Amino acid sequence: MQGSASVKLTEGDVTLSPLLPGDVDAHLAGEDEELARWLNGGAGTRADVQDHVRHCGEQWERGGPLRAFGLRVGEPPVLAGTVDLRFAMPGLEPHQVNIAYGLYPAWRGRGLATRAVRLACWYAAGEGATEGVIQVDPGNPRSADVAVRAGFTYAGQVRRLDGGLFDRYVLDLPPGADAD
Repeated sequence: MQGSASVKLTEGDVTLSPLLPGDVDAHLAGEDEELARWLNGGAGTRADVQDHVRHCGEQWERGGPLRAFGLRVGEPPVLAGTVDLRFAMPGLEPHQVNIAYGLYPAWRGRGLATRAVRLACWYAAGEGATEGVIQVDPGNPRSADVAVRAGFTYAGQVRRLDGGLFDRYVLDLPPGADAD
């Protein structure tokens, strides 16, 4: 697994690069009720977001199972959302990677999440994952639409640890992708 300093994935005006301590203010400014509900499990406090970004940095440096990207747009790059990859978590097989994403309101509806998911899949394949997994709350059809536009196929429902259900989408990742 790579350290964070060498990771920067770009397609057109969309770039994925590791979350940084300087992203805390932009995240807090961009987070809305929808993002808090579907991705974060509740509104973030400054301390919570700082702790999360610090944890993400440690995961990058240690080669842990979490790769948290800032989704950046334009030049100079503006933080528009996040994409998280989890290479290990309950319910995943060793060859699978879970992909979660969220955009701030001003950036939704432009196809950015779909492009970011494709970039994240390319990175994950280079790290050895052979199947991408996206788990969507059934009440969040916009997230499901992103999964489908990114090439994922609906694979049924799975039970969450809290007893609720997720709709599960999967995609075979291309062999031999290289994230270097």
